[in-house]
Amino acid sequence: MRRREFLGSVAAASLAAAGGGRALSQAPLALGGDVLLRDHLGELAGRGIGIITNQTGVTAKGVSIVDAVRSSGLRVHALFAPEHGLRGDRAAGAFVESYEDAATGLPVYSLYGPDRHPGPAMLAGIDVLLFDIQDVGARTYTFISTMAYAMQSAAAHGIEFWVLDRPNPVGGTAVEGPVLDPKFSSFIGLYPIAMRHGMTVGELARLFNQHFGIGAKLRVIPMQGWDRSMIWPQTGLRWIRTSPNIPTWQTTFVYLCTGLIDSAGLNNGVGTADPFFFAGARDLDARTFAERLTTAGAPGVVFDAATWSPSEGANAGRPFSGARLWLSQPSHFTPVRTAVEIAVTARDIRPDAIDVRSVRSVDIDWGTDSVRRQLLDGWSANEIVSSWQQGVTDFLALRRRFLLYT
Repeated sequence: MRRREFLGSVAAASLAAAGGGRALSQAPLALGGDVLLRDHLGELAGRGIGIITNQTGVTAKGVSIVDAVRSSGLRVHALFAPEHGLRGDRAAGAFVESYEDAATGLPVYSLYGPDRHPGPAMLAGIDVLLFDIQDVGARTYTFISTMAYAMQSAAAHGIEFWVLDRPNPVGGTAVEGPVLDPKFSSFIGLYPIAMRHGMTVGELARLFNQHFGIGAKLRVIPMQGWDRSMIWPQTGLRWIRTSPNIPTWQTTFVYLCTGLIDSAGLNNGVGTADPFFFAGARDLDARTFAERLTTAGAPGVVFDAATWSPSEGANAGRPFSGARLWLSQPSHFTPVRTAVEIAVTARDIRPDAIDVRSVRSVDIDWGTDSVRRQLLDGWSANEIVSSWQQGVTDFLALRRRFLLYT
């Protein structure tokens, strides 16, 4: 079979494995926002409302939650935006300013600026904060930290906090470590949860609030029709870009993989048309690299020797070589383990491809210093992953108390 035909078959297999959408006999999935609008608006009558959201905060039919709540006659006082801004068009790490939204006339307060906790002035007149943002299922994605910080502020000011629940796009069954070491707590990982946690934002809010002691007046509006085995295409929902470098639902899977290798000196294709679908370095032997990754047998993914050059960002114009990742069976893909396989394989082929001079960045990304030390000490991928398993087992037992779906 020619390469192009093979890759076409991989894409077809990927959609088939993912389910390609919901069965026609199933009722449409109702998001937490849909359930709120249908069943709970009367409970918000006469109360001041703030909405923490961005471009992903829409109903199953694509209606903005801000527009839907305002058109119902409820009093929305302010909007709050996470990293990447209200429209999701700001680059990763870019400062987001507060401003007045031209479409609604409402103040939009940035929760990704000098102060990431909403303060008293921002919360004036607000009785209930609604959180409606699509997450990607990775501990390192900052939206769940924004949620936790806002919950802390709500608790401090006696404000109710309602989470309008949404699917985890990478599913709710698979969990991968490492579990964060509290010594490495940061905005890209506040609490000791697994890297791939397998929880919805509503379930995480319950965990953060009770087990980690936030103590907010929390209410989660669950979805209807979602179960833990679903990945994104099985929801029947349209994917909305969560940030500039997460343009597709497939990207959420590879983000959990190659998003973890860049601080170790490897390039992941950010700045190309397919961010996070690449793994490699300058002058790395692409064929050998791809062949060894294939031999390692990571499930659900195919590796193709590749070269690329980002068109923007810090590495704009620089050539890289290595592997292009193709998701053959997303439901079977183990992205965090595969990230370790990639780093170990690059190290074994060319040790200087691994650059951990920025020690703090590597440890913050992984939420532990063990991966960096094990990688430099020559541990195999199996040994590194095995070292996480007790932490993952303990986390699975903990999270069971806060799950909302079967």
